[in-house]
Amino acid sequence: MKITRNTPEQLILSDTPWLFGIMLVLFILAFVGAGFGLASAGGENIFFGLFFALMGGGMGFAGLCIFVRRVQVILDRPGGSIVIRRQSIFGYSKVEHRLADLSHAEVESTTSRSSGRTRMLYRPVLILDGGMSAGRHPVVEAYTNGRGPQRLSDAINAWLPAESPAKVDSGGHSA
Repeated sequence: MKITRNTPEQLILSDTPWLFGIMLVLFILAFVGAGFGLASAGGENIFFGLFFALMGGGMGFAGLCIFVRRVQVILDRPGGSIVIRRQSIFGYSKVEHRLADLSHAEVESTTSRSSGRTRMLYRPVLILDGGMSAGRHPVVEAYTNGRGPQRLSDAINAWLPAESPAKVDSGGHSA
């Protein structure tokens, strides 16, 4: 996720996974192309080729549906709103909150264990301390092991007005 606009009026954070989406489309095309190539050879390769195309292409399409999501977070001072937009192959969702309800941003952490190794993963969350939607609201659903979540949290806290309680430490909080 990157900062696409940082002005006194608006802070816009955006994540569009172009590279991952393109890689999955190429994966789909490779399996479908190879499968149809085998099927066009004729004989008993027809069924294997169709199976190869359907399974490989289907797995790639499933990955495209599950993992490729566009996320945009807009903090709009003149409008007094926070808008979180998410878009995938299945549709579009938009959640709005009042900017006045935003206390600050934090980095939420969790532990991942795989192959006997333990590592920390992080994601930025918005802390709303008022209104109907008070609580913790993740900016993105997935956790990551990079420095991006801390950078985004710091950017949100720096953008918030100086008179708000946003000038707090954006240190980690375990999930």
